[in-house]
Order: sequence, then C-alpha cells, then structure tokens
Amino acid sequence: MTITAIVLAAGQSKRMGQPKLTLPWGNTTVIGKAIETITLAGIDDVLVVTGGAKEEVKNVIAGFGVRSIHNKNFAKAEMLSSIQLGLSGQTAESEAVLICLGDQPQVTKECVQIVCKAYYEGDRSGIVVPSYQMRRGHPWLIARKYWVEILQMQSTETMRDFMHRHAGEIHYVQWDSPAILQDLDTPEDYLKYRP
Repeated sequence: MTITAIVLAAGQSKRMGQPKLTLPWGNTTVIGKAIETITLAGIDDVLVVTGGAKEEVKNVIAGFGVRSIHNKNFAKAEMLSSIQLGLSGQTAESEAVLICLGDQPQVTKECVQIVCKAYYEGDRSGIVVPSYQMRRGHPWLIARKYWVEILQMQSTETMRDFMHRHAGEIHYVQWDSPAILQDLDTPEDYLKYRP
C-alpha cells in the first residue's frame, strides 16, 4: 500500500498576473520544485490536478513521470473540487493521500517525511497536519477512510469545514519553519521567497 501525493495546480494565478507555477525556481520551476521535493521524500505516486495554464503546466511536469488530471471547472471551482477530482483518480493501492500545494516550493522533503512518518507510526487511519506556532500548514495527509466523506461534500463546503468536523482526529506534527504556511500568490511573495 502506498501514499499518493495530490498536487493542487488548478488555480488561475490572478494575483500573480502570470502563470505562477511555471515561474523559475532555482534550477527548475515553482511546481517542478514542489514535485521534486515530494519524490525526494520517497513518494513515487504523484497526481497533479491542473486548471489554469494547463498546457504550460503539463509541459513543465512532463519530465517528472507524474500523472495529471484536468479540473474542467477550475475557473469557478474552489480547492475542494480539485481535491475531489484527485481522490477520484486514486488507485486501489493508495491507502492515504498527501494534499500538496503546487505553489509551495519552499516546503522541504524533511517536512513531507515527518508527516508521512507520523502516519506510518500511528494507527494509519487518521489525518496528519504540520503545524507552525499553532497554525495549520501543508501538506496534509488524509487516510482512505475519509475519502468518501470528502467526495460527498457540497461545493458550498470547504476543507476547513472538514477539518473542523474531525478536529479531535487530527495528529499535528510541529514544524519549525513558516514555509508550510507560505504560498506564492503575488509578485511580492515570489520575490520574497524565491531562492
């Protein structure tokens, strides 16, 4: 059984003013770095959910040997619809999903590993979330037993609602970097965080 990473890459980059996932990041791109980190952490099965700038993103991820699925409703849908699409694309071998943000290239492989380790060392049935100074960050790990509930959620609901419902079942791992809270929404964010 395996953990599958779902990389959310369906946004429209409105505040960035250009496709943010394909912006340069070190010797790769923003989404390239996110995928690189996930695979270096030991996760072999990666599914990227595309939306805005679909072709540009697909061209970038082509060299990484990952799967992709397109969210046709990306223009008016919220994050939940991409997570639902990602869950519907899972194989029978997948026992948990790691929900990753495509615009969080500063998350480290050690962070991904500590989240997965907490899952494997626990009862392997819960939700694992990294936390920085009592604030929830990404990536989140969600065991298979919750997938049906997420798939049945309405478009008026959010993953925050799901987390509230299961507050007592979340295993938080403390992380010492605010990187798990930081995504790239604006040109200022990009200039501030890029290597």
